Amino acid sequence: MKISNRISEVPHYVFARLEHYKKELIRNNIEIIDLSIGDPDIKTPQFIVDELINSLRIKDFYKYPPYSGAVELKKSIANFYKRHFDVDLDYENEVGILIGAKEGIAHLIMALTDPGDYCIVPDPGYPVYFYASIIAGCIPYKIYLQREKDYIPNIYGIHNEVVRKAKILIVNYPNNPTGACGNLDFYSELIDFGIKNDIVIVNDAAYINLVSDKKYKNSILQVEGAKKIAVEIGSLSKSYNMTGWRIGYIVGNKEIIKRLSVIKSNIDSGQFLPIQLAASKAIDYGDYFISYINNVYEERRKIVNSMLKQNNFDIYDSKGTFYVWFKVPKGYSSEEFCEIVLDKAQVMITPGNAFGDMGEGFCRISLTLPADVLKPAVERILKVI
Repeated sequence: MKISNRISEVPHYVFARLEHYKKELIRNNIEIIDLSIGDPDIKTPQFIVDELINSLRIKDFYKYPPYSGAVELKKSIANFYKRHFDVDLDYENEVGILIGAKEGIAHLIMALTDPGDYCIVPDPGYPVYFYASIIAGCIPYKIYLQREKDYIPNIYGIHNEVVRKAKILIVNYPNNPTGACGNLDFYSELIDFGIKNDIVIVNDAAYINLVSDKKYKNSILQVEGAKKIAVEIGSLSKSYNMTGWRIGYIVGNKEIIKRLSVIKSNIDSGQFLPIQLAASKAIDYGDYFISYINNVYEERRKIVNSMLKQNNFDIYDSKGTFYVWFKVPKGYSSEEFCEIVLDKAQVMITPGNAFGDMGEGFCRISLTLPADVLKPAVERILKVI
């Protein structure tokens, strides 16, 4: 069988591998507490579910949605950006609808690059950036994020030849896996860098609403001139606990969004219309829920951080997301520590090297289980070390 070599460098998605391992343990009647994947435990708010049900009664609900996305949802996103960031968006041209942020990132790379181009990606970072670049035929160039610099990259240290050949630079704030947050000074530098070097700047802002304090809630589009070169990708998965609904958006430069729509219209046919209408309702009326889950995650973070710190674990002071990022004890690699925790404590956490070379020596705990489960899970971990 003649097949492409394109995916020879692409392993199975790390969380798919973890899920497979988890199922194997469950088959052997081993009860696992899973703190590895960022899949919220709190249900989607009922008013969003009700809107989905109501939308199933509208005429022609079952037909193809508009390729550019439901107008109702695009307007809601534009209103959200005005309400939260004082950013004006033309909903017709500066807002696009995605089948989740993950899909949007992968297709955006295809839309903006040619084989052999450089795609600048963060390390540690969401694995999709690196592997989607490879699948698109690009050369992923890693910019290393260091804890000492609060996981903000030194964009001026990028090799000149890479800058010349790169077409896209991806950042992710609030950051997965570290929980670091970007700020407007850094975003301003990014925009200047992008304009000067004709490199598209993409901020994956899937966790934009999950911050410990509103001062850490920033959009790259708040920077003057950002729309000339930048887009921001958002998701309803984490903000409204809609991971399985698969709905997200892209906002910013209209030419970039137009190019992405060419790819998407030839590959997918958009998300189910009732889901888009329910998402519109979520964005319009869900600000209270965002405040609620931020409070929940902050309480959970305090519990986990306190327990780990009391046992001399070195924890990064995260300001965003619902993850705890910490150094593994001396003498262990990331994977070795996770294996011991899984085998002896029956708790699954994510090794930092799953997110790149700079993640080695760290692990990530997801706060997406109730406090009465998190506490005994951490107690189990501490007993085996």
